[in-house]
Amino acid sequence: MGRPAGWMQKLTGRGAMRSPGAPSHRREIERRFWAQIATGITSEKAAEAVGVSQAVGTRWFRHNGGMPLSMSSPISGRYLSFAEREEIGLLSFQGVGVREIARRIGRSPSTVSRELTRNAATRGGQLEYRASVAQWKAELVAKRPKPSKLVTNPRLRHYVQDRLEGKVRDADGREISGPRQAPFKGRNKPHRGDRKWANGWSPEQISNRLQIDFPDDESMRISHEAIYQALYIQGRGAVKRELVSCLRTGRALRVPRARAQAKAWAHVSEDVMISSRPAEAQDRAVPGHWEGDLIIGLNRSAIGTLVERSSRFTMLVHLPREKGYGSTPRTKNGPALAGYGAVTMANALKKTVSGMPASCGGH
Repeated sequence: MGRPAGWMQKLTGRGAMRSPGAPSHRREIERRFWAQIATGITSEKAAEAVGVSQAVGTRWFRHNGGMPLSMSSPISGRYLSFAEREEIGLLSFQGVGVREIARRIGRSPSTVSRELTRNAATRGGQLEYRASVAQWKAELVAKRPKPSKLVTNPRLRHYVQDRLEGKVRDADGREISGPRQAPFKGRNKPHRGDRKWANGWSPEQISNRLQIDFPDDESMRISHEAIYQALYIQGRGAVKRELVSCLRTGRALRVPRARAQAKAWAHVSEDVMISSRPAEAQDRAVPGHWEGDLIIGLNRSAIGTLVERSSRFTMLVHLPREKGYGSTPRTKNGPALAGYGAVTMANALKKTVSGMPASCGGH
């Protein structure tokens, strides 16, 4: 025999809720994750810092398009925290009364009484309070998704999409197609020559232009940040995802400001920093210390240089193209065929210094 209809409403004062399934990470952990992201570190390192797997951190970052949204602001103190719910669960199991629990955690007795009823587990047909289930129920009820303005207003959506794509029309109203664009692969940032046509409008331009084109129509208003959110965040479904390639940066995800402002060569370790070279190389007193550099020109041409620090003697290193350059299609993470990859550079340097005397660093 099943339970009578409406038993959940009578027991908890709240309607039936879907099963939580596998336990998920608390929103508090996700907030700490976004706080780490704001410092400029990668999603993998941020996930490690808050104690979740790298796969979870990457999923959080990609699903939100690199935008923390409400996760950037702390939870209001008017809501119970997970630590308070754990305390309520322990004291309730010990048989402590509602008023005593409220006194110990500094909350109103009505708040504790409502928490023990509304957010209790009911799988066995009776109220059984567990902090993890209570936290899941509270977070689920707190979600109040609001449909995007670009979803509810098709006229505004078409206006935004057309200008993001930079559609140009002739005097007769016929659309003029631009150059063939590179395919969108989800995370790729195309080269400038492969980006969408240069007539694409920025979200700021679109937002400001709406006030000129529709001065008396308040429904044709949207902020530039709402356009960015529609492009970056998965699940919004407002505009076509591939339109991110129309943006000036060409990014498929938003990059945190601290990461964008980080040093370009922050990945260089301390072992190879110029400031860490030995004293005899620094003062140029002992011959045999060389400095190398790479010069990249047009059409991916390159040449290497070797400068002996004591005598300033300079040698040019020929960097030939690898076999298949210009004829083999380029692949992501494929071999470097332009001539200045790690393997080509190492072979060219060995060939250049092999004929030098040992006193100068040769072999």
